[in-house]
Amino acid sequence: MATTYIEAGKTNRLYLRDLWEYRELFWILAKRDILVRYKQTAIGIAWAIIQPLMTLAVFTVVFGKIAKLPAEGAPYILLVVAGTLPWQFFSATVNSGGNALIGNEKLISKVYFPRIIIPTSAMMVHFVDFLISCVIAVGIFVWQGYLPHWQIVFIPFFMLLCMLLGLGTAYFITSLNVKYRDFRYVIPFVLQAGMYLSPVAFAATVIPEQWRILYSLNPMVGILEGVRWCLFGTPLTVFALASSVIWSVGILFFGYWMFRKMETEFADYI
Repeated sequence: MATTYIEAGKTNRLYLRDLWEYRELFWILAKRDILVRYKQTAIGIAWAIIQPLMTLAVFTVVFGKIAKLPAEGAPYILLVVAGTLPWQFFSATVNSGGNALIGNEKLISKVYFPRIIIPTSAMMVHFVDFLISCVIAVGIFVWQGYLPHWQIVFIPFFMLLCMLLGLGTAYFITSLNVKYRDFRYVIPFVLQAGMYLSPVAFAATVIPEQWRILYSLNPMVGILEGVRWCLFGTPLTVFALASSVIWSVGILFFGYWMFRKMETEFADYI
């Protein structure tokens, strides 16, 4: 009997066509992950509220009260809110997306579909978390009696950059995780270091001026400072913005390229 091999679209055009044809699977996997996230935990949806609140409390006390870092004219807790929520969305997207293929071994080995759907759908859980956290953020703004600047309409642009950066990084990491299983244990440490190397709990202006251009090569700098510019009107340099755009788009395409390059080997290593 002849053996039939089912392969992903060999060209990007055919692969994108496959992605469109399997769009329903994307929503099914996203819905499954969201339901598992909130139904099979002891505190359910409350976790999406408790986690950012605990982080805010720690950062506000350590960096605001003890270290007394400047808040650029806004209440310090709001400065931390604007940095923490996008970072947690990025970090969670990278962490879960980077391990998504390993967590769906049986699905990958039994049926064909564009594998990139799995790490992409994993991001939707954290997007829901982010939206829930935004509701809490609105409450904190009201509590502080602070009215955001008109530039708030540009926040979706910076969150789009955050999403592209997170997905591109997740595509790259999950490709390596399938082949090199030990690699997944390094990611939490890298993300932890990245949080302190990014202006999550402080403004980028605390960095000495002669180092700011080098510091702005970190793509999260432009994203986080962009969110703060939207909310508080704080400075956002053209270099930091351009760096974030270039890195976010570049990492997305590189991660996609790496994923496509290794996709045919996933079933062998799984």
